[in-house]
Amino acid sequence: MGFQLPDRSILPQYTVVVGTEKSARGSGIAWDHVYPANGQVTAELALAGVSDVDHAVAAARQALPGWRNSGGDQRRNLLLKLAELIEQHAGRLQALDTLGNGYPAMISAHTPPIVAQRFRYYAGWADKIRGETLGAWNGPAHSFVNYEPYGVVGAIIPWNGPLFAAAMVIAPALAAGNCVVLKAPELAPYSVMYLAELILEAGFPPGVVNMLAGGAEVGEAMVAHPGVDKIQFVGSGATAKKVLQGAAQTLKPCGLELGGKSAVLVFADADLVEAGRRGLSGAISVSGQGCVNGTRLLVERPIYAQYLEMLKAIAGHIPMGDPTDPGTVMGPVISEASLQRILGIVERAQRDGARLALGGERLGGDFAAGYYLPLTIFADVDHGSDLAQQEVFGPVLSVTPFDTEEEAIALANDTAYGLGAYVHTQNLRRAHHVADQLQAGTVQVNASGEGIQPYAPFGGYKQSGYGRLGGEQGLLEFLQVKSVWMNLAQPEQPA
Repeated sequence: MGFQLPDRSILPQYTVVVGTEKSARGSGIAWDHVYPANGQVTAELALAGVSDVDHAVAAARQALPGWRNSGGDQRRNLLLKLAELIEQHAGRLQALDTLGNGYPAMISAHTPPIVAQRFRYYAGWADKIRGETLGAWNGPAHSFVNYEPYGVVGAIIPWNGPLFAAAMVIAPALAAGNCVVLKAPELAPYSVMYLAELILEAGFPPGVVNMLAGGAEVGEAMVAHPGVDKIQFVGSGATAKKVLQGAAQTLKPCGLELGGKSAVLVFADADLVEAGRRGLSGAISVSGQGCVNGTRLLVERPIYAQYLEMLKAIAGHIPMGDPTDPGTVMGPVISEASLQRILGIVERAQRDGARLALGGERLGGDFAAGYYLPLTIFADVDHGSDLAQQEVFGPVLSVTPFDTEEEAIALANDTAYGLGAYVHTQNLRRAHHVADQLQAGTVQVNASGEGIQPYAPFGGYKQSGYGRLGGEQGLLEFLQVKSVWMNLAQPEQPA
């Protein structure tokens, strides 16, 4: 039986938006987009190809002189207009996100307002970019620093939160005066395709933002293209290595926001009900398919057994179902291939000795045609195991006990990743000390996602990438620094 395919009449038609041209047929391959909730094809898309990259970069370079020299007030007003349009079309954008990757409407409904807020935040920066004057001590001179845009930014974003990821990159890039070539992910392209139409409707000059819905070959061509001045990549570490290899040919700078294996530290003095609810959120939120999701739970031993039972009890009340149902909290994972990969991880974890406390099997019945795995919890997970060390990107939690604060910090830091970390305690001294010691770009105390705000920098340590999106630091990622020294000494007069 399965769940019905949502209304496809809302689908945007254009896989390529370059300058003022909108095309439903790119030069790339034909692609059947599949709705993850029931395995049915939503549409056959003629994706962008390599030749479209050349066209998009040429349009961006043509638009660049006018855009970088435009007044900050002009960029501000256009970003504010775009935010307004996003709010006006929030219902369609939300539905496109759900149709694209199967996110429950309960979750995708929050995305357009958050995206509009991010554009508004960076609109506020567009007219406040300023240089600084330096005191010149080595003679009569005037020394100052200017901040200037890179030029054309190639933005490659993932399928797991395409609309939000697009806003994280293009809002600061545009505020800083850059033009953008944006690759929409073929697995979930729809909301980004429609965002490109709204950008044109907002009145941005042609070529300032160009959108290509395409596969890996489009990203590779963007990275290698000599007309692209910087790459901002959001995605997996494996793909990031290929991005860096390609960018090395032109020594192109890259910003990388990559995956994680974020630890959740639960101390015995925590509010256990709240810590339990938030501890599950790493697997519940977008079915665990989030780079910063807390999926590695470290629990102080005196409350370990009680906390496990609480997790299982709360998990039993998490509704899974049709993503379009407003009561659904958990939906499917993105694809059959992804589901099979996660099931393989579950099987290996059991062989490695982890105790399966909940879930672990694909759902049947009405769920059978879709890619559904229930919330899955492993207890007594060995810290050195693959389950504890490697990113699953699915609704799977590992739970491991610890005895001391120092051990908890050591376990949390003993991983190749460093994107996020979560601390649950009522002890203020401990909260500050542990947050200070954790090797992660974002630490949240008694929280589970609220800390990712437009005004706050977001990014990782170690193999979770480098550079920051969000806040003033996120703006500076898209600005180059120029130092100017002007000699004011009078030339000597000939005798």
